[in-house]
Amino acid sequence: MPLIERIQTLLHKLETGAVPRYLRNITLCLTVLALALAYDLRAYRNLAAPEAMDAAQLARNISEGKGYTTLFVRPFSLYLVQTHNEAKTAGGPAGTSMDVAEIKTMHPDLANPPVYPVVLAGLMKVLPFHYDVDLKKPFWSDNGRFSIYEPDFLIALFNQILLMVAVVLTFLIAQKLFDTGAAVLAALLTIGCELLWRFSSSGLSTMLLLVIFMGLAWCILKIEEAAREPQPRAQRLLRLAFAAGVLAGAGALTQYAFGWVIVPVVLFLFFFSGQRRVMHALAALAAFAIILSPWVARNFAVSGTPFGTASFAVAETTPAFPGFQLERSLNPDLTQALGLIPYLKKLLVNGRDILTNDLPRLGGSWASALFLAGLLLGFRSPAAQRMRYFLLMCLGTFVVVQALGQTQLSVETPEVNSENLLVLLAPLVFVYGVSMFLTLLEQMKLPELQLRYAVMGVFVAVSCLPMIFALLPPKTSPVVYPPYYPPKIQEAANYMKPGELMMSDAPWAVAWYGNRQCDWLTLDWQGEFSAINSLKTVQALYLTPRTMDGKFVSEWMEGSERSWGTFLLQALTEKRVPDKFPLTKAPAGFFPDQLFLTDRERWKVAQ
Repeated sequence: MPLIERIQTLLHKLETGAVPRYLRNITLCLTVLALALAYDLRAYRNLAAPEAMDAAQLARNISEGKGYTTLFVRPFSLYLVQTHNEAKTAGGPAGTSMDVAEIKTMHPDLANPPVYPVVLAGLMKVLPFHYDVDLKKPFWSDNGRFSIYEPDFLIALFNQILLMVAVVLTFLIAQKLFDTGAAVLAALLTIGCELLWRFSSSGLSTMLLLVIFMGLAWCILKIEEAAREPQPRAQRLLRLAFAAGVLAGAGALTQYAFGWVIVPVVLFLFFFSGQRRVMHALAALAAFAIILSPWVARNFAVSGTPFGTASFAVAETTPAFPGFQLERSLNPDLTQALGLIPYLKKLLVNGRDILTNDLPRLGGSWASALFLAGLLLGFRSPAAQRMRYFLLMCLGTFVVVQALGQTQLSVETPEVNSENLLVLLAPLVFVYGVSMFLTLLEQMKLPELQLRYAVMGVFVAVSCLPMIFALLPPKTSPVVYPPYYPPKIQEAANYMKPGELMMSDAPWAVAWYGNRQCDWLTLDWQGEFSAINSLKTVQALYLTPRTMDGKFVSEWMEGSERSWGTFLLQALTEKRVPDKFPLTKAPAGFFPDQLFLTDRERWKVAQ
């Protein structure tokens, strides 16, 4: 073949063959990596949500072979375990040495479902996690000052990978429902959603749950497609229904409240899965129950409850148990949680806030407004129409579940918390918002194709403005202080020996950063503190700015004589702790932002 023909053949392959596709894919991957790098350099923050630190310390215990046990001890968890063990041993031989609360060793975790901690534990096994604060290497420190906690950052990178998986699933679902153009726009809105990036760096289980939910949506889409075939394959539909139940169960074991998604799944199967709809719905329910049952049985064996402390989440922030009062109670009066009125009030108050604030800006983008407007839009495609029904059923279910299940965690870290279920719907909302936008774009009848692309570019840019602003100056500090400063937490924890018990107003941070067993600050410094101390000696008290920066009048002055506010007032005014309080020694360098009290001058021994 002459040279000129070889050159022409090569050019033809470069223009029409696989090479352009590979180049586009490589360019796309590099662009995504550049976006992730820019976000991590400009807007990354260390863990701020208590649930994220709790899951991380639990994962470390699992990875180190300590079982499903926690260093973050909730007084309410002690109550459940102790009550259950005492009921089991009732009528047996008397004994005072039995650890009925299971605190003298590692305490079983009753707050977290298992999937996310186990996944993180696997990550900790694979990657080298260095838990000591590094003040020497440039990336982790800023001129010798603490900046980024390495394990927090590695967990964030893992969740950002999960975000990319969710983007791919969004593209595939949008392409199946509409076309490639709509799929590209939906994927761009998802990857440009600043709220999802904040969730990815938060260390919460939300990104893993998002991948599970998008997988469930894909499964639902395949069920709808298979049911519309001229001769539906019964075995395939049954397998898909079973898979949907498995995914719903896996989601419930990632975040308990997500388990209610089984309601829209069963309803969708009943209405749109063909002639054997009842069998398909039962198959999904059976798979859901099979996945959930072993874990529920474990919780019953440990605490006598199906979901541990999470079983009582609906009672939190009601008048009977405001704030974190229930989880900090060693002997709560659960009869106060009886009655329907408090829960109706909680549903109405939280539901109103969700509908007026969270829903209109779902996903942190005004593109959700197009989704809400598009509810009146008809679709020629039965798949798009029926998938929208599934999305609306999930939306209604999540609004009710989120309103009833909200706790003080939603106040602790607003919007970016594990109780935010609506954010899981953001990618599908973007898919339908894009379909509405493209319908409106068709009505514009633009004379040039380039103008059409320009309008699309403006639409994406405006929708992603929060992400654009996050990347602009000034740079966000990665240090979440107040109240969490890992070097100081590790300093306090290092005064303690492994196995000794601390008490703190931020026990999740002490457990994660300090790797020490820590009980949540009790409701008072006398009765309940003494009760904890009788179960296992409390050998240190560590208070962060969460308490030290408390409102003087409402949180200190108006407390009872046994409140920690009264304790602090006496310590500050009289320069001594109250009589008979066992922790009296304080090292230099903590006060006034923080307070560390212990039973002896441990720092001298440490030196």
